[in-house]
Amino acid sequence: MTQSNKPYALVFGISIYDIFGFSYATYRPYDSNPGQVKVSCGGVCRNIAENMSRVGIPTKFISILGDDQKGADILRQAEKVGLDMSDSLIVKGGSTPTYLAILDENGEMVSAVVDTKLANDFSEEELNKRAAIIENAEYMFLGADNPPFVESILKTYQGKTKFVLDPVSGAKAARVKHLLPYFHTVKPNRHEAEVLCGFEVKTHEDARKAGAYLRSLGVENVFISLDADGVYYNNGEEEGIIKASCLDILNVTGAGDAFVAGIGAAYMTGKSIKDTVKYAIAMSNITISHEATIHPEMSEARVAEYLSTCTWEEITF
Repeated sequence: MTQSNKPYALVFGISIYDIFGFSYATYRPYDSNPGQVKVSCGGVCRNIAENMSRVGIPTKFISILGDDQKGADILRQAEKVGLDMSDSLIVKGGSTPTYLAILDENGEMVSAVVDTKLANDFSEEELNKRAAIIENAEYMFLGADNPPFVESILKTYQGKTKFVLDPVSGAKAARVKHLLPYFHTVKPNRHEAEVLCGFEVKTHEDARKAGAYLRSLGVENVFISLDADGVYYNNGEEEGIIKASCLDILNVTGAGDAFVAGIGAAYMTGKSIKDTVKYAIAMSNITISHEATIHPEMSEARVAEYLSTCTWEEITF
């Protein structure tokens, strides 16, 4: 296990090896379809970790991989971007979590196979071997994939580090809403916020109501993505909505992952809450300007350039 005296952010979650098959012509079931196959490294938490590393934040990512070629590719990608995965669990003979999807000529998924069985092999015993890594992290970023395991982490290490939650989806948010008091930061989108709070989040006043509710549970910093309406923020002292006017959309996949990474990067560099929102929006908007889930040119310099050229709409409550 590795330790470092240098401040670092920690991400814990699943790495997924993505395989996508794109049909060139009309998709025919039960037949071989001419097309293109693309592979990439994915997983919400892995994407968050890579994005933070790409903008220069010392980042450790604890995941679980098989000792197969897919796992080797994920480790190679991490090394390429300076992401520390040395504390991950490598299972001998295991199959690295994999997502295989077939898309038709319109880009619509017609079939998929998900193999994430290995994720269940990360035991509490294995995690506790990494206790020092968790306790020494400035922040620990978690998804909502395995609620009982997440609950164990929160209760075991509460007060040792600050926890950040990316709910990932409305369905997953519902399974961790009872754990909200343990989190320093929560970053839901509008739908996830509705699930966590139990009421609609349609207007600015609804967002403020949601922010107040989440803070009343003990969450220190709340960020709610309001889609085209911008991002709502509330830390108890400052509250408002910030929206970027410069937007070029190619693929929205990965936008949320980049936003959470932006929060982490801003936290680690001591930014104010308003500048945190702007930094996170910048990373998110850079991401959606490229067809890949993670922009291949994501960097601290790229984010700085975006921030220097973008204009912002701000509402302060």
